This record gives sequence, C-alpha cells and structure tokens, in this order.
Amino acid sequence: MAKEKLPVTPAIRHLRQHQVPFTGHLYAYQEHGGTAVCARELRVDEHAVIKTLVLEDESGRPLLMLMHGDRQISTRELARQLGVKSITPCSSQAAQKHTGYLVGGTSPFGTRHALPVYIEGSILNLPLIYINGGKRGFLVALQPADLIRVLHPQSVSVATA
Repeated sequence: MAKEKLPVTPAIRHLRQHQVPFTGHLYAYQEHGGTAVCARELRVDEHAVIKTLVLEDESGRPLLMLMHGDRQISTRELARQLGVKSITPCSSQAAQKHTGYLVGGTSPFGTRHALPVYIEGSILNLPLIYINGGKRGFLVALQPADLIRVLHPQSVSVATA
C-alpha cells in the first residue's frame, strides 16, 4: 500500500523550522466529531489527543488554550488564573482571523499572529501527544517537551471532566 503524502501546512513548516521530531497522522475528518473521532481513527487514548481552543478575554484579546481531548476548560477558573474578568470562545471567523486555520484544523504552531499559549499542566506528564497539524483530519504526534521548547506555553490547571 502506498504511503499517504502528508500536507505541508504552516504548522508543519514551523515544526520543521524548529527541528521538532514528529510523525504525521491522517484520518477521515468528521464535522463536529471532535477528539473522540481522532482518537478512535488513530487508535489512541483521547486523553493524549490535545485540542487547540481559541479564546478571548473581555477586551477581545485572543489566546490559545491546549487541553486534553477528554476534558473541558473551566473558563471561569482560567480567567481567575489569568487575572481577567472573563474568558469566552472566539467565533469561528475570529478564530480563523487570529490563527489562519479553519476551526477543526487549528494548530498552535505556525499561527498567523503570535498568541499567548496556555496548557493544562497534566499534558506535560504524557510521553506523547497528538495535536492538530494545521488541517482538518491531520494530527501530529510529538513529545510535550518539544511543544514547550517551541511555544513556551504557560501551565495552568483548569480542566474539568
């Protein structure tokens, strides 16, 4: 069987530029399928599939939040930890404007604008994570240490079940 050619997205260019070792994984994207579909298609634990969420504070300042696929974010707790009044999800249009990626294909790597990145601290304890490669139906597997080296995220504890 022929090996599938991986897409070259801004995220992939960013990873290569920073010499991050990764493996690419394509899967059949499903609208509104979320990380459960990714995990099932790639046969990995959903806890290791990391979603990239584009949020904003009450002043409209955008930020990225990296969270386990099987967890939710307490936006109230995130706002408290960041010292702002509120945090809300960006609209699809605003998320695309800030990152350059379509919702469902948002990667924290190679975003259109440099955004502050926050990460659920327990992600850093995983041996390998699967995170969007900048296209719907495309994840990259890498070590959390490489993500930290390239993105310099701030660790927070805001996960809920």
